[in-house]
Amino acid sequence: MVFYFESTAVAPPAVLYMGVDKYENEDLIKWGWPEDVWFHVDEVSSAHVYLRLRPGQTIDDIPSAVIEDAAQLVKANSIMGNKMNDVNIVYTMWSNLKKTTSMDVGQVGFFKQSEVKKIKVAKRVNDIINRLNKTKKEEHPDLRAEREKRDRLEREDKKKLLREQKDKEKEEEKRRKEEAELRSYNSLMSADNMSKYDDGNDSDDFM
Repeated sequence: MVFYFESTAVAPPAVLYMGVDKYENEDLIKWGWPEDVWFHVDEVSSAHVYLRLRPGQTIDDIPSAVIEDAAQLVKANSIMGNKMNDVNIVYTMWSNLKKTTSMDVGQVGFFKQSEVKKIKVAKRVNDIINRLNKTKKEEHPDLRAEREKRDRLEREDKKKLLREQKDKEKEEEKRRKEEAELRSYNSLMSADNMSKYDDGNDSDDFM
């Protein structure tokens, strides 16, 4: 089961989601999307919350209000973190999550620590949690099927762009050839005109 929330702090709302337990989190780690941003309480057990970026959006473009919503959500869903003040929340792109066979279920590391961002949450803000919980939905998605569909559509889009690029290159090559032929034709016509007015007599005598 996966819980979905809407961060109505922005319009249109941003979608946040998290697994119901560590086993569901394990599936989310495995079948997440490259467009997902992962949030977690630093050094304390907590839920894994994900934000799906919009097309063209980057982790640096996330509105601060959405980051605060995600941070409050992971804090509220941490047994220890929920009781603590001034907790650090870490977040990074899904592609930066590192999973090895020696790790426990739901545990992750990072490929590049430099790509992990961190913010501090002073305390739980109930207004934010209550607002998010009003939008809460429970679903049972096939995470693997959704990821495979996403990858298939991306491959099709790339193939389409490649075809369009090749067609564009063909049109450009055709245009260059036509321009070259036209220049060659104009040059030939200019040479014919030169011959037409040249009688072969270079004499300056007038008789």
